[in-house]
Amino acid sequence: MNLGKFTLRYRPHTLKLKHVFTVASASRSTTPTVLTELEFNGVIGYGEASMPPYLGESEESVLAFLDKVDLSPFNDPFLTADILRYVDSIAPKNTAAKAAIDIALHDLLGKIMGQPWHRIWGFNPANAPHTSFTIGIDTPEMVRQKVQEAAPYKLLKVKLGLDTDKQIIETIREVTDKPLCADVNQGWKNKEEALEMAHWLADRGVILLEQPMPTEQVDDNAWLTENSPIPTIADEAVQRLADVRKAFGVYNGINVKLMKCAGMREAHQMVELARALDMKVMLGCMTETSCAITAAAQLSPVVDWADLDGALLTSNDVYRGMEIVDGKITLPGRPGIGIIPV
Repeated sequence: MNLGKFTLRYRPHTLKLKHVFTVASASRSTTPTVLTELEFNGVIGYGEASMPPYLGESEESVLAFLDKVDLSPFNDPFLTADILRYVDSIAPKNTAAKAAIDIALHDLLGKIMGQPWHRIWGFNPANAPHTSFTIGIDTPEMVRQKVQEAAPYKLLKVKLGLDTDKQIIETIREVTDKPLCADVNQGWKNKEEALEMAHWLADRGVILLEQPMPTEQVDDNAWLTENSPIPTIADEAVQRLADVRKAFGVYNGINVKLMKCAGMREAHQMVELARALDMKVMLGCMTETSCAITAAAQLSPVVDWADLDGALLTSNDVYRGMEIVDGKITLPGRPGIGIIPV
């Protein structure tokens, strides 16, 4: 028995981006986060909620949610199913706030067990993939600069979805011939034009198409998937575990993000279900510190693609964790999620 008492602490932190970040729907230069600490019998686990605008969460909503969390009925941190079921029941949605508890609980448990989570799950860290590095929508000059800054990375992720799509790809191809992932963020609306673009992109070394059209255009996305020369990946269309089955037959794969699905426990379940359905898996992130990035990276040895560059895009990270060595994800061997506060 591990009887004791939980203490939850949390504080806001604003992440500053190295460059203004533009996608098909918006631009921003900062991302609000809330950093959590979950202590049990003197052991501390770290967690994080990151709130990009489209999730509908804010610093205020996360703090209000965390104010409601009462872990006093629980005296054993190994009862993760019970604890996280309770946290999920406090209010609907609020997935980033829930992830902040989930990540801290996993970090705490791993430290108690003295093992990193990739080992607890039985994953070989040598199988972790290269991460892509994201190039946001920008002017040709800035796109060239960002590509040059991304020199250590073997795979680039390019934000598309505006009328500058071809210009951005052609600008990148002036600088590098690295494989590209295209993230449209629902920016295309017409399925025939989307298919035409898919063929055009495939001819220019693009290897996958992320959320090409709005999520509500289910039939159009399914038609595109059936006819596209490159695989389609659901992002905004797949938030939580229940959405994975809905995406089957509509997309070739899913993008799993801790802030969308309420944390590591459900992310692991989503990866397993997608594999059972023979779907591809991408592991993604928001703009996050190395806390949430390293937590997600524990799953990286069993996915097809990883897009875990969120902390690399910021200038004021407060943790050290997963490292990128020659473009490849390198997992820390420390217990829990393996981060160190700096």
